[in-house]
Amino acid sequence: MPREIFDENKFLELSEYAVHCRVKSTKESVKLKLRTKKNLYTYKTDPQSAERLLKNISCDVIEL
Repeated sequence: MPREIFDENKFLELSEYAVHCRVKSTKESVKLKLRTKKNLYTYKTDPQSAERLLKNISCDVIEL
């Protein structure tokens, strides 16, 4: 079962251990999904913050 993250810094911290990051976007929001070996983490944000976050993560990014 996925775990939702509400803190941007926690998302960046978990991205170091992630296998990949999936990006699902709509007009109002962007959902970022981090897949680690054991868990799936989701983070909802606005499109501008998502662009900034995706530049700072080191795992593979997959756009849906």
